[in-house]
Amino acid sequence: MSTPNSNLTPELAEIQVEMEQHALNYGLDFFPTIFELIDAEQLNAIAARGGFPVRYPHWRFGMEYEQLSKSYNYGLSKIYELVINNDPCYAYLMRSNGLVDQKLVMAHVYGHCDFFKNNYWFSKTNRKMMDEMANHGTRIRRHMDEVGVDEVEEFIDACQSLDDLIDIHSPFIKRRADRDPYGFEGGAKEEPEQQERRFPAKGYMDSFINPKRQPNEEPEGEEPAPARRVPEHPEQDVMLFLLEHAPLQKWQADVLAILRDEAYYFAPQGQTKIMNEGWASYWHSTIMTREGLTAGDVVNYCDHHSGTLASSPTRLNPYKVGIELFRDIEDRWNRGAFGKDYDECDDYQTRRKWDKQLGLGREKIFEVRKVHNDLTFIDEFLTLDFVREHKLFQFGYNENTEYYEIESRAFPKVKQQLLNSLTNMGRPRIVVEDGNYRNRGELFLRHHYTGVELDMKYANDTLVNLERLWSRPVHIETVLEDRQAVLSFDGSEHDIDWGDDADEIAELEVPH
Repeated sequence: MSTPNSNLTPELAEIQVEMEQHALNYGLDFFPTIFELIDAEQLNAIAARGGFPVRYPHWRFGMEYEQLSKSYNYGLSKIYELVINNDPCYAYLMRSNGLVDQKLVMAHVYGHCDFFKNNYWFSKTNRKMMDEMANHGTRIRRHMDEVGVDEVEEFIDACQSLDDLIDIHSPFIKRRADRDPYGFEGGAKEEPEQQERRFPAKGYMDSFINPKRQPNEEPEGEEPAPARRVPEHPEQDVMLFLLEHAPLQKWQADVLAILRDEAYYFAPQGQTKIMNEGWASYWHSTIMTREGLTAGDVVNYCDHHSGTLASSPTRLNPYKVGIELFRDIEDRWNRGAFGKDYDECDDYQTRRKWDKQLGLGREKIFEVRKVHNDLTFIDEFLTLDFVREHKLFQFGYNENTEYYEIESRAFPKVKQQLLNSLTNMGRPRIVVEDGNYRNRGELFLRHHYTGVELDMKYANDTLVNLERLWSRPVHIETVLEDRQAVLSFDGSEHDIDWGDDADEIAELEVPH
């Protein structure tokens, strides 16, 4: 399955063939994989662009490159592997790495490639995104030539602050009767004579590619349709709503559509960070310790592997949690430590020695890899025994001491905090409630409050960018200090309306 179109040295090409065969022997299934050998500077540049060698130009990529380069030059961090969800998969090896590291990276990459191909949450992603990213860059450069670099970059800045405001489940749920979940198949149904002059278009670009009939084109005697609430139902895909209803110029709609497409492409990576890294780490560990190491490689491998899985007292390591949970699932299903009888057993010694010798572990983890994301993975398989063994705890900020401290080691609280951090990728869930608020054409959104308040700086900045796209005042209903409040921005100043007291309105300074 390996592809010869790479610049690997003969020695590394042989190692790739070896690692690929080991992965296939273990049952991994992946797209053809192309490894490119590059230096640290090139790797940092590609990483700064989200893993793609070619993307649209933007100052943010330059800033990220500077940060990565300085961190590498000062010895603070180093990128060992970078792999792209594509068909074929592209992966990058740093030229300065030793052979043991190259073996480890290759084995790790094949784990990622298997996950990309077979995990259901990646099944709707564009498998030709390498080409699509280059196409996006060409389109945005053309807009820059036409309207100016600064204007396009400033508009991209506004759109990028909204790229979390998508409906991450919409690729799998048909929310509208007249189009697919992404809004890809044109809008409302039309008469046959209209359909004949239509060109295939994504739903949100349909009005630009296939202009609708003007009001004076309506047949005589036909009454206009009654006004409808917009949106008819709360719309979680805020970017799609803006594409369909905001007063955007054609180049602005195209840029927003590009960033929305990219947001949906990257979304599954945010939804499966723990599983994806855990799965890749599981397989690089399995392949390296059983097949890929010589006696002289062991110490070097163990040093780098332990560094990858190192735990921090203040941060959860997705590599560590993922690999340990996969190992725990494999062990439990090998022993038959699941099901009604096991769950109802309350004798510690009996549970510890439980072993029906079912040998179902490897089959089970392949099943888990296929159907779950991080949220369902943790909800389904995180157990009390696992939390105790790995000493997980609930973490929180103590306002009295002004330090983050351990709040609880109780299993329900630990699990709930972890689930809360993974719900909607840890981002606030915000929906569009009304595109004609107060009958003034203003935009009204609602934050689904789950106990965590919006960060006011980010909220204010987002309102500014929403107002820029909507061109009229915008509002968002949320909860602050256990009270319902509506944050607003009218283009010049921020307000908070507490609702329960009409006279109590706080004016906020616009952040710089």
